[in-house]
Amino acid sequence: MTRQEVEQLFGRRETALAHRDAVEFALLYAEDAILESPTAGGSVRGRPAIEAVARTWFNGFPDVVFTMEALVTDGERGVWIGRTHGTDTGGFLGLAATNKPFELPIVIVCTFADGLIVHERRIYDFTGMLVQIGVLKMKPA
Repeated sequence: MTRQEVEQLFGRRETALAHRDAVEFALLYAEDAILESPTAGGSVRGRPAIEAVARTWFNGFPDVVFTMEALVTDGERGVWIGRTHGTDTGGFLGLAATNKPFELPIVIVCTFADGLIVHERRIYDFTGMLVQIGVLKMKPA
């Protein structure tokens, strides 16, 4: 994909995220795409599973925001570097809402084919996020 095509794809991704539209978000992925994410508990395959992971974020953090800081492209690969923040007002992963905020850096590494994402790996501090929202407690030093 050209850099412009990758930018357009991530522009549509940003719009779907801003509108909390899990269906439109999932349409950016190939039907049998693989998503690796701590939220997914490892990896999931296919649009329905990717849509479910997006809904987990939207339901747990109704105010979640993803902000791009940089986009690196190299042919059929792209890396999105940014930050995310939100507040656990919806109950993340089915747990009771803590009403606590989180903020963390996130890196998303993608492989593309036919104008869609075929593989995505999300890299972020999942444990740190759970500590921030009060689901996990840190052991005193």
